[in-house]
Formats: sequence, structure tokens, C-alpha cells
Amino acid sequence: MKRTLFLQAPSFDGYDGGAGARYQMKREVKSFWYPTWLAQPAAMVEGSKLIDAPAHDLSWEDIAHEFDERDLVILHTSTPSFNQDTRTAKLIKLRNPAIMIGFVGAKVAVQPEESLRDCDAIDFVCREEYDFTCVELAEGRPLAEIDGITWRGPDGSLVRNKDRAQIEDMDVLPMVSPIYKRDLDTSKYFGGYQRHPYISFYTGRGCKSRCTFCLWPQTISGHNFRHRSAGKVAEEVAYILREMPEVKEIFFDDDTLTDAHDHVKELSVELGKLGFGKPGFPVTWGCNAKANVPRDVLKVMKENGCRVLLVGYESGNQQILHNIKKGILVTKAREFTKDAHELGLTIHGTFILGLPGETLETIEETTRYAMELNPHTIQVSLAAPYPGTFLYKQATENGWFSGTDMLLDDGGNQIAQLSYPHLSSAVIFDKVEEMYRRFYFRPRKIGSIVGEMLRDWDMMKRRLREGVEFFDFLRRRKEAA
Repeated sequence: MKRTLFLQAPSFDGYDGGAGARYQMKREVKSFWYPTWLAQPAAMVEGSKLIDAPAHDLSWEDIAHEFDERDLVILHTSTPSFNQDTRTAKLIKLRNPAIMIGFVGAKVAVQPEESLRDCDAIDFVCREEYDFTCVELAEGRPLAEIDGITWRGPDGSLVRNKDRAQIEDMDVLPMVSPIYKRDLDTSKYFGGYQRHPYISFYTGRGCKSRCTFCLWPQTISGHNFRHRSAGKVAEEVAYILREMPEVKEIFFDDDTLTDAHDHVKELSVELGKLGFGKPGFPVTWGCNAKANVPRDVLKVMKENGCRVLLVGYESGNQQILHNIKKGILVTKAREFTKDAHELGLTIHGTFILGLPGETLETIEETTRYAMELNPHTIQVSLAAPYPGTFLYKQATENGWFSGTDMLLDDGGNQIAQLSYPHLSSAVIFDKVEEMYRRFYFRPRKIGSIVGEMLRDWDMMKRRLREGVEFFDFLRRRKEAA
């Protein structure tokens, strides 16, 4: 077995390489997601180690020695971080020329040959789901015999092996939480809407929805939702409760766990058996949710300890939702939100400005829509055309790119890439800050946040820190404009 290291490489200060592997960047409030996509194969490769440098504030100098006694490095990359990751790969090769380096992630899955040509320190890249690919690489199988990779042959030619079949039985994958416990510091991972410390992992992969901007289903996991059995998920949750008692919340990061109504109800009941939702039980849970979950499903979730839902509303304009194939009606989203609030569920709502069909009028509509729905917290992003998505194809064919092929600036902050004849990228960029200010600087919202702080000293300290980060985010945006 090759001595294997799984790596999220050093990057921008405050760079979140996680976000469920969807949108990697620095955020308005510092947050870090668990590197589940690396922890999963790490759990399957005996003797391996996982390093998540950004979350642990590790520089190249801090980790350079780790490569002296390794045979194989699997490095997760993305379109925003690729240039920085290739610099790390070159440093690794200089330190240990005999080491084999492979990249995984959506960037190399959709641009394998291009990625290998861009960096001669990369020996191979993995496409499709790469868990078992990593196992076979660590076992030392000849590269020519491993499905799902594109690799550099001895003569320098690029070789594309056949595609790897999708994993259908998700119960064959081991728990990732033991890897978190072994290699990561849970105190380093936090988000603005999650209790701290928290744990996040996937109970399944794939998303039935066809949102044109969403990266992972269009590049790695596909549109067929496959999930672990409720019993298996409950086993991992029981492990967390037993072995990681500091954890206050568990977040299931499936693209849309709530698409499978029977499954999420069954899982909720299993969690209830562990004590979730019972008086005095100290741990809660949450998940991503579409804004169309029926009230009866939400009720079962809430009764069994669900506290928070991350909901992608995206836009308040129905035509834009049709344009991006969201599959949601704003009338249904209003009903869902009302049900969730009445049941006592907390919502973190996400919105995107600059999607196809956007105008000044639709931005105003979305801003008012967000204030009407009044989720507890929000995230406002710029439309991001990642390679491999339908949105990227649209932007390329229609000439919507604003003149840069970068998703982030040199500091890791998101750039407005899309520009339309009637709506410039500069205007879209400025509207993000305006939407944040109008949503949060309302007496009703200020009162809600202050009340939350007064009820909980830990929340007081946290919101004060986040407030400093948020105002710094607004300052940086003004400077960038």
C-alpha cells in the first residue's frame, strides 16, 4: 500500500475550499466546511492521512515535511484554486521528485487533459466519483488498469482510461467522521448559520434538480440521487455523539436530502431514537432543502431534532427561476417558508444575482422577496459560471463574460463574471452589497440578532466576530469596485 496523503492545499487567507465542494472562495463571514470528498477515500486507504491546510491556517512551510516519506499525494482542486494548487504540486515535486501527485475535483473532472498540460508536476487526474479510484491508486495498480483517470504516459502523452461506473450502493462507503476525529480539529470548522462546533457529511450523492449553475451534479455526482440507508447514517451519528461530544450540530450536506421524502422521514425517526428532538437533548441537525418540502415532512424533521435548513431561493423572479431550471415556484417557496417558520425551523437563505434574465427590476424583486421571506440569515452570491456547467456553456455561446476567466480576485474574493448588454458586471457586483445592507440593516432584523445575542453568551461573542468580518467584507468590496 502506497503511503498516501490527501491534501487540501494552502491557499488564500480565509479561503473556504469546502462549501460542499460547490463554490470555493472567501466569504462575507469566515466559514469552513469539512473536506468530505477527501475524507471519504482517506477512510478507505489504510495508513493514509488527511491535511486541510486552509481551515487549519497551515502554510507550505508548515506541511512541507509531510511529503518526505510519502509515495502518493491526492490533492483536491477547483477552478478558483487551481493555479495556487499547481504551485503547491510543483513544490512537492521539488522536495520529493519520486512522489506521485494526482488531482481530484470538478475542475480536473471536466478539463482533465487541459489540467495535465497546465502543470507537468501532475501525474494523473481523477474523473467521475473517485473513491475507489483512490483505493486502486494506493494499492499500486498500474495506471493503465485504473478506470476513471487521465494520466501522463512515460512518453509524455496523455492517456484517458475508460470512465468509472457510478457507485450505486452508498452503504459500501465507510464513515468519514473517524477521519475527522483523527486528522482534523473540529473547532476550526464553522458557518454563520450553524451551531459551533458542528460536523457535516453526505448521506448520499446526486441531485434530481437541473439547476444550470450548480457545479457538483453536473460534474461529479450526477442527477441520480443515491443515499445510504437511514440505519447506516444513524450509525455514524451515534459514533459522533459517542466519540466527539463537543459537537453541537450535525449537518447533512447532500445537495437536496429532502427530495427523497420517505427517506428523510425515515432518517428523522432514526435520529429521534438516538434522542434528537427530546427535551434537554443537546445536539441538533440540519440539511440542505429545496423550497418545496411538504409541511408534513418538515413536521417530522422538526419533531426529531432538525433545527436549520439551508434553502437555495436564488431569485424572487419566476422567469429567472425558469431560466435556470430551478423547478420551484415562488408561490410554493412562500408557502414552504411560512410552514417552516410556523414549525420553528431556522432558515439560512441563499440568493444569486446576475443569473440569465437579470435586470435592475428583477434584482429589486429579489431583494424585496428576501425581506418578505425573512430567513434568519442570508448569503448573496454573484452568478458563477463554473466550467462543466450549463451556465458556463450559455455564457460562452452568448458572450456574457465580462472580460475575465477568473472566478476570484487575487485575494480570493468573488468576481462578477457575467455582464449583459442591459446590465453590466459592475452594477451586479455593487447590488450584492446593497442587498446585504437592505436585508440586515432593518430594525426588525437588527432586533432579532440582538435578541439572539442577549440570550446566549457564546452567540454574543460569535455574532460580534462575524459583524467585524462582515463590515470588513463590505469594505473590501468597496475597494475592489
